[in-house]
Amino acid sequence: MYTREQASQLRQAFWTTFGQYMAPIPSAEGLKINWPNYKTGLKHVYFRMKAEKKQASIAIEITHPDPELQEMFFEQFLELRSYLHDTLEEEWEWDLHTTNEHGEVISRIYKEISKVNVFNKEDWPALITFFKPRIIALDEFWSNAQYSFDSLR
Repeated sequence: MYTREQASQLRQAFWTTFGQYMAPIPSAEGLKINWPNYKTGLKHVYFRMKAEKKQASIAIEITHPDPELQEMFFEQFLELRSYLHDTLEEEWEWDLHTTNEHGEVISRIYKEISKVNVFNKEDWPALITFFKPRIIALDEFWSNAQYSFDSLR
C-alpha cells in the first residue's frame, strides 16, 4: 500500500516518463505538443488519459455545464463517429450524460484496458503502448474535425 504522497509521486513519475517518451513526436500539424496535457482549444472538450490501480482509459470528455449544450457537442461527435473510428482503427464506447468521479455530469467517448496498474513500473510499457497510438490518432482526428465545432464555440 502506498501513502497518498507516494501514489501521487508514482503517478507523476509515470506521466513525466510518458511525456518524455512522446516529446520527439510532433502533432499532426508538425508542431511540438504536450501530449499528456493535450489541449483541444475548445472549451469543455478534453482528451483525457487516466492510469489507475486496476485500469487505464483514454477519452474525449465533454464537460459543458449545460446538459443541452453538452448533448449538442456529443451529437457533433456522433456526426463524426465513423471518421473517428476509422482514424483510431477501433471502436470506442459512447456515453451521453454519465457522472465522473467528482459527481459532475459529463459525456465521454472512451477506450479502457484492465489489468494494468500505474503503481507497478512493470506495467508502464503496456500503459505507454495503450496510450501512444490512441493519443496520436486523436490528434490526427482533431486536426481535421475541430472545424466542425466552430458553430459551438
